[in-house]
Amino acid sequence: MNGSSSTHESQPITRQFVIGTAGHVDHGKSTLVRALTGIDPDRLAEERAREMTIDLGFAWLTLPDGRSVSIIDVPGHERFVRNMLAGVGGVDLALLVIAADDGPMPQTREHLAILDLLGVRHGVVAVSRIDLVDQEWRDLVVEEIRELLEGTTLAGSQIVPVSGVTGEGLDDLKAAIAVALDRIEHRDVTGRPRLPIDRAFQVAGFGTVVTGTLLGGEIRAGQELMLYPDGRQVRVRGMQAHLQQVERAGPGSRVALNLSGIDHHEVRRGHVLAMPGALTPSLRLDARISIIHDAPIILEQNDELIVFVGADEVPAHVTLLDRDRISPGDAGWVQLRLSRPVAVLRGDRVVLRRPSPAATVGGGVIVDPVPPRHRRFQQEVIANLEVMAEGTPEDLVLQELGDRPLELGELARAVGIEDVAPEVVSLVEAGELVVPGSKADATPGARAVVMRKAAFDRIAAESVAAVERYHGAHPLEPGMRREDLRSLMGIASQRIFDELVRELERRGLLKASGASVALPGFHIALDAKQREAADAFLREARQARFSPPAPQALGLGDDLIAALESLGEVVRVADQIVYPADVFAEIRDAVIAKLERDTTITLAEYRDMFDTSRKYAQPTLEYLDERRITRRKGDVRVRYHGAGARG
Repeated sequence: MNGSSSTHESQPITRQFVIGTAGHVDHGKSTLVRALTGIDPDRLAEERAREMTIDLGFAWLTLPDGRSVSIIDVPGHERFVRNMLAGVGGVDLALLVIAADDGPMPQTREHLAILDLLGVRHGVVAVSRIDLVDQEWRDLVVEEIRELLEGTTLAGSQIVPVSGVTGEGLDDLKAAIAVALDRIEHRDVTGRPRLPIDRAFQVAGFGTVVTGTLLGGEIRAGQELMLYPDGRQVRVRGMQAHLQQVERAGPGSRVALNLSGIDHHEVRRGHVLAMPGALTPSLRLDARISIIHDAPIILEQNDELIVFVGADEVPAHVTLLDRDRISPGDAGWVQLRLSRPVAVLRGDRVVLRRPSPAATVGGGVIVDPVPPRHRRFQQEVIANLEVMAEGTPEDLVLQELGDRPLELGELARAVGIEDVAPEVVSLVEAGELVVPGSKADATPGARAVVMRKAAFDRIAAESVAAVERYHGAHPLEPGMRREDLRSLMGIASQRIFDELVRELERRGLLKASGASVALPGFHIALDAKQREAADAFLREARQARFSPPAPQALGLGDDLIAALESLGEVVRVADQIVYPADVFAEIRDAVIAKLERDTTITLAEYRDMFDTSRKYAQPTLEYLDERRITRRKGDVRVRYHGAGARG
């Protein structure tokens, strides 16, 4: 963070690009970056002393057409490939540097394989140090490079001879970069932002600063974010891009964020900043992986690997799901069992390296970022993974939902699609999905409940049948308890259950009242014997008025008393103290009148007012407290005047 930098608060977000260098050690990557940008990417004293890049370096370039480009300079030495991998995950374009006097070398091939595994599909090749060779040798090296690129994602990339020392070819290289950037598709700026952190440090006077390449969406100064996989809440105090103070940054930007709420020692390379709830940390990843042709191993069950994803590296063991081994040049389905959680999305790419002796062996695409544990050779598992890998977004939505309801935001995270609402709307129109509680023509929000229509129809039929059975077995009860119905549905989320009940009510299938659920046409109906017993109790209770008899003494069970409560004929203030409804209304009104006249009432005053005993006075006053008609204040009661007061 730099106090002298200028502020750009209202400028629109412009398209940002990130270039990552690649290539063998001592092939002149850092020299070339300095020549292009005027910035020395080697920030460490050890790097300058050894003239070798050890960690990630950063610079930026303004192209002749005015576009601003970030450059990540990565180490070329085999001992620092792990640092190289932390920097190339979010690049738009690879600048592969191959020295004219050496030609392609072992690390050239490994870096090219890594770019291939990461799906970096755009690149420019700089043939560096041409000042050290003649034209004939230069032409031979260019032809060798062209053959090397065949069959990789960088096949057909422009090859530009250049010298970082004399400056020859630098303008041609800038022009080639501009042409390659023109071919890169537009980034969507409306998605959810993610920042894989590749550096974390402290700046005096500012505190914790992290850097990374922003993916997915926009970040603004002042925004609340979460640090994954730890789940720590942080706030963006300030933000810089290319040493300029900015108020917001879009995907593709190289940014430095000044964070509050966390010490820099608590942040490490590989952590990810994202919106709260946007990611789900996981100890397992399902992926389709390929083993590179010149891999030094045949991958076998339970082999130990280092998994590189985003800016993170995690030790893991591999479960081979569809075969006994994967040979060089082959591919297969695997579940990676990680030693600690990571927070990634479907579609993120992984690179796999052997821990010792260190070597890149393969990589691939994450298909399920939060999978259950799989057993090997399960055809259903493989079929599901193939749908995830090859299916349309609609296929993914239907598969992820299965038989369960999900909130839209949770569904989007599960399928790895930034905005899944269009697919949901399309499937609703096709009769495949139901969005309980939403209008047919409305775009569902992040908390909208989504489920397959077949699953909803099944739950609806089972719920109606269960409530109908309950009415048959308990004709004196107002309905089935909501919690019992929720258990029958198997819905863990209270909110999702409530939405489903509301939808069943809207469709006229159920009627919810308080803590119970009934069929719309259901009414409690006493048979002749029950009616006779109830009337006998009501007669005696009205005669006794404020000291009613115990219902059990007159042969009334709890089920009949509960039925009379539901019918509004009685008020039960305690287990065996039940008033006829009109008698209780008289008590309530008299107490309210006393409080409005005298402001307080004591237990003794109540007892004298109604010529009753403490046995009836105390529980009745406590019931009035529960109903928020009165409020106890020491030894007296006063009128309850809160917002929830009930008459």
